[in-house]
Amino acid sequence: MLKSVRIPPDPSPLTNYPRSPVVLNCMRKSPGDRIFGVETEFGCLVSDPSYGSPEAAVETIKDYLFGELKLGAIDLHARDDVFEPAQSGGFLMNGARLYIDAVGSHLEYATAECRSLRDLVANDRAGQRQIVRAIREMELEEVVTVYNNSVDHFGGHTFGCHENYLVRGDDDFLNTTVQMLYPFLVTRQIYAGVGRVGGHVLTSNTVRPTYQDVMDNPVDYIWVSQVYGVIPDHGVNFQLSQRADHILKTIASRVRFNRALINPKWEHFYSHEGMTRLHFLFGESNQNEFAYALKVGTTLLVLRLLEERRVPDSFTMVNPLQALREVSRDPTYKWIVMLSDGSTMSAIDLQRQYLAIAEQFRGESEQTNWILDQWRIVLDDLEKDPLEMGDRIDWVAKLKIVEQYRAEEGLDWSDDALHSVDLEYHNIDPETSLFYAWQEMGNTKRILSDVDIITAMTDPPQNTRAKGRSQLVEHVLARKGPKFYLFDWNGVALDRHTYIEMLDPFETYENEAK
Repeated sequence: MLKSVRIPPDPSPLTNYPRSPVVLNCMRKSPGDRIFGVETEFGCLVSDPSYGSPEAAVETIKDYLFGELKLGAIDLHARDDVFEPAQSGGFLMNGARLYIDAVGSHLEYATAECRSLRDLVANDRAGQRQIVRAIREMELEEVVTVYNNSVDHFGGHTFGCHENYLVRGDDDFLNTTVQMLYPFLVTRQIYAGVGRVGGHVLTSNTVRPTYQDVMDNPVDYIWVSQVYGVIPDHGVNFQLSQRADHILKTIASRVRFNRALINPKWEHFYSHEGMTRLHFLFGESNQNEFAYALKVGTTLLVLRLLEERRVPDSFTMVNPLQALREVSRDPTYKWIVMLSDGSTMSAIDLQRQYLAIAEQFRGESEQTNWILDQWRIVLDDLEKDPLEMGDRIDWVAKLKIVEQYRAEEGLDWSDDALHSVDLEYHNIDPETSLFYAWQEMGNTKRILSDVDIITAMTDPPQNTRAKGRSQLVEHVLARKGPKFYLFDWNGVALDRHTYIEMLDPFETYENEAK
């Protein structure tokens, strides 16, 4: 299946899509300008038990990236005594952060702060290439494989691809206006979902913790898995989302117990001038560059609409979590949802309602125009025939690959081999991934070239504070002798007497880093 034919990459795919300009230290903000980034939690599979555990494998990868390749400055201090102890990771030269999250001991990559979709996708893919490079140079590619999927089909676990957006930090936005964001997130999966074979059902397998239990555990070691069991749902062959079956709340701060659509983050390193970080838990790791960019791009515009109070109350849903699963699992692709007034609407038409309001931003920038144009085209094409969109939508491409495999092997949907095909779509190694085989056959619409990704492995976005922080990482790595430093998103200590504040994520701080 999927005979891989290598074709030369298009040197300038989607040439009408804007490239990030080279900018100076003082950043001019355009209307709607926003900081955003994505955190990806990776799965790791070790095929030879004699090599060791997946936990040991990701530690080896991390140590090689920081110790041998010297691509970043590893943390000398504990960022969190429980979740991110000293030496668990650090900031990279490309402005991103790579680390081992002690919760599950998984490898995680947080992109640099970005202002353009192109920078974001390139920075994200660059992190994957760095991991692949480490595996290959250590000659572990035959036994260690890393995936950017979001579900363990057999164990029932789920792990995230979390989006972060700088939003207006007021109580009204997070307590009231955010209700109009849920319908968008619930229906966004029709073009942003990565697809999955089968489904899961959550069951109560123990007593829920009391309010006092939660208050007595500030470290929050009460996990979803301790409260809910997971069993396969054999009534589902294929669905749009890997995460939909596992979301328990619309919004929650203690997300390890209440896995939610949204987790508000009141954190100093992302807050600036009345803005704070909005953290999305419902999102998935798109392999397709176009789907990745459109997912984040449409969200940028909807968040602006919400901040400006332009989304009507009529968009709210009766039960967003029920709709989330119904849209994901609908085999007819009609994707009907119920609104709070009792009326029904297709997910496509609801997305069109958001798009129609967002059209007021047309003409502000090339990026905004690209988002609006592609949003409209994708919705129109979904209405015509969603199964013809394997070039732009991950769930469609995966479904086609799985169906091809089923036909060739004579399998029905209950065969466990289909879960392996699903997983290999998310293999991050371009040499072995089913997605990259699909892409090499010319079946995807790209927004990057391979050169863009290679460049982003060492170069940060040029118009955010990631640029200055990257220069300081290089400065620290070039030192000889004993070192003392401390890196965080909003500041860097070069020694015990020198601290450079980076409070404004829109600034580059390149002069301060010299």
